Amino acid sequence: MDDELRDRVEREAEKHALLNAVKHESDANVGAIMGPLMGDNPDFRPHGDEIPRIAGGVIGEVNDLEYEEKRERLEDLAPEELAEIEAEDEADEHDLPDLPNADEYDEIRMRCAPNPNGPWHVGHARMPAVIGTYRDRYDGWFCVRFDDTDPETKRPDLEAYDAILDDLDYLGFEPDATYRASDRLETYYDHARELIEMGGAYTCSCSGEAFSELKNNGEPCPHRDKDGETVRSEFEEMIDGEYESGEMVLRVKTDIEHKNPALRDWVAFRMIDTPHPREEASEYRCWPMLDFQSGVDDHLLEVTHIIRGIDLQDSAKRQQFVYDYFGWEYPEVIHWGHVQLDAYDVKMSTSTISELIEQGELDGWDDPRAPTLKSLRRRGIRGDAIVDAMVGLGTSTSDVDLAMSSIYAENRDLIDEETDRRFLVREGNQLPLGGSPPDEANPPLHPNHEDRGVREIPVGDSVMLESDDLPQREARIWLKGLGCFQFTRDTLQYTGEDIDVVREGDVDVVHWVPADESVPVRMRTMEGDVRGHAEPGVGNLDSDEMVQFERVGFARIDRHESDDEGGAEETVAYYTHP
Repeated sequence: MDDELRDRVEREAEKHALLNAVKHESDANVGAIMGPLMGDNPDFRPHGDEIPRIAGGVIGEVNDLEYEEKRERLEDLAPEELAEIEAEDEADEHDLPDLPNADEYDEIRMRCAPNPNGPWHVGHARMPAVIGTYRDRYDGWFCVRFDDTDPETKRPDLEAYDAILDDLDYLGFEPDATYRASDRLETYYDHARELIEMGGAYTCSCSGEAFSELKNNGEPCPHRDKDGETVRSEFEEMIDGEYESGEMVLRVKTDIEHKNPALRDWVAFRMIDTPHPREEASEYRCWPMLDFQSGVDDHLLEVTHIIRGIDLQDSAKRQQFVYDYFGWEYPEVIHWGHVQLDAYDVKMSTSTISELIEQGELDGWDDPRAPTLKSLRRRGIRGDAIVDAMVGLGTSTSDVDLAMSSIYAENRDLIDEETDRRFLVREGNQLPLGGSPPDEANPPLHPNHEDRGVREIPVGDSVMLESDDLPQREARIWLKGLGCFQFTRDTLQYTGEDIDVVREGDVDVVHWVPADESVPVRMRTMEGDVRGHAEPGVGNLDSDEMVQFERVGFARIDRHESDDEGGAEETVAYYTHP
């Protein structure tokens, strides 16, 4: 490494050490800054063996400073980054505002109300992340209530109930209670009967088109003034399944001249011919619409605060009519914008992902190309990282962009220090060795933790290098953990020079694997499968173990398998992130 580059490394290491120390009001350490340091300076990566040592010296000097000295130095080096840290300090520790009127309630009670039509995609994680965080902050209560009262257009998937609870567990939350709305039909019927008795609902046999025309013109439906006995009778006939789909609905009587046509005499119950997939609910044909079912449940479950999308503002207004009839107090409501996710070619939609799986375009919900929580979990991304990234979005009513890089950064902070290093060569090129190199290479398992020991990599007669690392003829390269070689006559000739040639000269540092004893690897990534070879020890790693393939990225070991003929074993790994 030349003097100019060394100076840059020292300056950047000092900045990142100060950022880490000031943000956490504690001493910095090498492990905490290496990820951000290398991420901001990708040209440092070829010198990965040297960076921790240089950074360690700088960090020692930073840690000798008092807090105010650190802050003043950071203000000189990176005033904008310091301002961001101080702005974060002024904000709530969870990046979330206080819940409105929280002090007026004996207990904060919230609900997560998924539609169980498939496992969760990444965007779904925002709701439980925020609700779970609020629950913990206020020592409150939250439930999972499966809003599964649409067996037709949003047909429940029987496997999704447990899959969603499994996703919630992955995120690190356990609900205080779990409900299925399809178990509560009789409760909704009873409330509908009460509403009819109050004169707040009527049965309507208008076609959808006919009612829409009346509604848009502010004209009442001819069934609006039916006598109560007829309404009661026809609603019981709906419950008994005596009408076909589209033949009869129950409407909540609102204001037929309301300025918002969407709120005029909205449908509370309809007939659905398609049986519910749950056997316990398969006999029902009269189903509540979401606004009625959810509104009743929120009251009965004593929900104090509701978080919902900005596009559902009309839901609160519809439900308010029902609450007014019953004399109930409506919960506090927070509306937020949608999460928009980058990095994926697949649309973040449960129905779209399900279709791609059915068509064979995706292997399943945990395919690395799928924007699902099951995919992130299989890739080795921790639920805590997703929660931290989601909470960081706050509760803005504007649509928010979530960069996967923010989840990766959170995850890197969680796993970097505990994850051992290994070599993986993708689509490698084989070169013979000459000049009597050592029989075994011993790179460290982790550059920051000498106590973990070293790897034992047999060298053999030849090595594999990545295509981009192939040296020019007569050029020297440093094989990590092994030594210096010169490329001469299609052979890597061992020179025996020490690490000073890297520090002082233009010698690239590259990773490698022994050609004869490497382990075939299939690494599953968001862009498709990548094949390569890893150092021998990778073949002995346990499933679910995390590794960092040096100069490639983090990966989770998934399994070891043989080919269809029972031949050589292959290790399957899932790429996590850089």
